[in-house]
Amino acid sequence: MLETIYNVDFAILEFIRENLRCGFMDIVMMIFTFAGNYGIVWNVIAIALFISKKYRRLGASLAVGLIACLVIGNIILKPLVARDRPFITDPSFLTIIPPPSGNSFPSGHTFSSFVSASILAMHSRKAGISAFGTAVLIAFSRLYFCVHFPTDVLCGAILGIVTGITVYRIMNRKAKEDIPKGSSES
Repeated sequence: MLETIYNVDFAILEFIRENLRCGFMDIVMMIFTFAGNYGIVWNVIAIALFISKKYRRLGASLAVGLIACLVIGNIILKPLVARDRPFITDPSFLTIIPPPSGNSFPSGHTFSSFVSASILAMHSRKAGISAFGTAVLIAFSRLYFCVHFPTDVLCGAILGIVTGITVYRIMNRKAKEDIPKGSSES
């Protein structure tokens, strides 16, 4: 079973490497992969929202989601699964970006992107469309540069969506409990 998963993972990476790599895509994917480093793009959005009184709770939700992602992904799952990255497992899959350290599963870029996109989508469909578009491009960039296996990215996306929805619902429930009865706020 694990061998089949590895074979499919490598076949997908090989397809991307052989059919999609070019100078223009290198630049575009580099922009997205660097935007996802340490969740930079999502942290900036969380801070900007938190500064605004109107969107403070949404900013706090993003921050909580990103912290949950860090704990679940980097502190618990990566050491537990301890999966090597593709370029370590098969040195023919060289990466043209600085090779990331640490384990491969799950993709932290993908996890943080889908946590953030899910929270933003739960708040606003319009914001969610842009956020999910960005999340997909960040996730794909990790495959493009052969720093994650497709299953790392897929699981990062699933974990991100589940975590994001959970965090949003918890934070939103807390907000509703904070509104005094008889208030017209929604």
